[in-house]
Amino acid sequence: MSPAGELLVGLVIAAGLVGVVVQVLPGSLIVLGGVLVWATETGGGVAWTAFGVGVLAVVAAAVGKYVLAGRHLTGAGVRRSTLVWGAALGAVGFFVVPVVGLPLGFALGVYLIEWGGRRDRRVAWSATVAVLRATGIALLVELAGALVAAGAWLVAVLLT
Repeated sequence: MSPAGELLVGLVIAAGLVGVVVQVLPGSLIVLGGVLVWATETGGGVAWTAFGVGVLAVVAAAVGKYVLAGRHLTGAGVRRSTLVWGAALGAVGFFVVPVVGLPLGFALGVYLIEWGGRRDRRVAWSATVAVLRATGIALLVELAGALVAAGAWLVAVLLT
């Protein structure tokens, strides 16, 4: 692959990493897509090994983020129905307040559902904080997987 092509793939991977953090784009899949295009165009054992490492990292992160976040939420006593309603209000918030509406609607939704169901503001706030922490944990795990995939690509580029 030409240096210009590698630069373009690098920009796609960087956009994917931003997508992991911003949570608007499917960041990990974009990173993997960039590595796949590069491996297809470059060919060889090093390129396909980098892609394999990327796939393993992204899949492990996808599983790990749900396991770790789920354990955190279970330990905090947050009900699944709270998460569903919080996600629904987050989706509404996404359209009402561009960019920041999704996390604001989600947090507000969790708080309102917990407060409405338990009539205790401290419990509702505790559940909201637990959900936000679990979201942060999931984001960091997904980012770690995407960074490993991007790192494998960078090492492979340097080796080829």
